[in-house]
Amino acid sequence: MPTRRSFGRLLALGLALGGALGAVPARAEGLLRISQQFGTLYTPFHVMKQRKLIEKHGKALGVDIDVQWTRLSGGAAVNDALLAGNIDIASAGIGPFLILWDKTRSTPNAVKIVGAFGAQPNYLLTNNPNVKTIKDFTDKDKIAMPVAGVSVQARILQLASEQTFGPGKAKTLDPLMVTLPHPDATAALISGSTEITAHLSNAPFQNQALKSPNVHKVFSSYDVFGGPITPTVAYATETFRKENPKTYQAFLAAFLEATEWVAAHKKEAAEIYVEVEQSKLEPAFIEDVLSSPDTEYTLVPRGTLKFAAFMHRIGAIKAKPGSFKDYTFEELHADSGS
Repeated sequence: MPTRRSFGRLLALGLALGGALGAVPARAEGLLRISQQFGTLYTPFHVMKQRKLIEKHGKALGVDIDVQWTRLSGGAAVNDALLAGNIDIASAGIGPFLILWDKTRSTPNAVKIVGAFGAQPNYLLTNNPNVKTIKDFTDKDKIAMPVAGVSVQARILQLASEQTFGPGKAKTLDPLMVTLPHPDATAALISGSTEITAHLSNAPFQNQALKSPNVHKVFSSYDVFGGPITPTVAYATETFRKENPKTYQAFLAAFLEATEWVAAHKKEAAEIYVEVEQSKLEPAFIEDVLSSPDTEYTLVPRGTLKFAAFMHRIGAIKAKPGSFKDYTFEELHADSGS
C-alpha cells in the first residue's frame, strides 16, 4: 500500500496534473458516481460513505463533491455502466477489469486500476458430501457465482480446472456454473433445497456458510494461485482522471485513508459494515472476518499478473501485460505490486 509519505508525493503529482489540465473542457468537477458490489472487502467503501471521507478530501482540495453510490452485481454490468458514462469509479473482479483494460488499452479512454480492495481468499464451498475435490463434481451439481463464465470466481474455477484436468481443459466445469449474487447463493447453499450444490464465494458469505454443518470447503483461491491475490479492484477511465483531477485525488486519498483505518479499527469497521449493509450478522462475527490472517489491507495489486497470464493463455484477453504498472495508474507505481 502507498505509505503516507509516498502518497503525499503522489497527491502533489495529481494536483500538478490538475493545474496542467485546467484548460481542458470537461464536466465541472464535483460529481463522483461510484459502484460497489457485495462482501466485506467493500468495507473501505462503507467507511468512506459513512464518514464522508471523499467529501472531506474534496474540501481540502477546494472542491465540494456530490458522491453518489450505486449497487451493481457482476462485472459485465459494472463495465457496461462505466463505458456508458453512468459511473465514474467501477469496482469488480480482476477478471472483468482485465477484459475491459484489454478492450480499451489503446484508446484515449483507457481503463486502469485506481486501487485494489486488499488481498482476500475466495472459497469454493459445497453441500455435497461426495465432493472432496473438483474432480468429484458431476452434471447433477450446480456451482453458483456472480456471473457464470467471466466473473473473477469463474476464472478461479477455470484455472483450478486447468491445473486439475490439464492444458486446454480450463472450461471443463463451465456447464455447471450458475449466475447468482453472493447473498442468494449463500442462502441456497445453506438451505440445500435448490439445485445449487456449490458456491465460489467471498467473505463474509463464505464464513457464514461454513457455520452450517452441511457445508465444507473444497479449496481456497490462495491454493490455486499459490499465494495471496487481490481479487477485486476499483478502476476508472483515463478521461475521467484527466478531466477531474481533484475529484480523482479526493477519491484516492479517501480510499487510502479508509483502507488504513479499517486495518487499524476492525471492531469499529465491523459495526459500520453491519450498519451500512443493514446486515443481520453480528458485528463480532464481521470483526473476526476482517481480522483473518489471510487478509491483507492494501491498495496495490497482489498476484494479478498470474491472473492476467492465465486469461491471456485461454484467449480471454489479447495482450499479456509485463507488469502490474501496465494496467494501474501511476499513483500506485512507487510500491511493489504483482
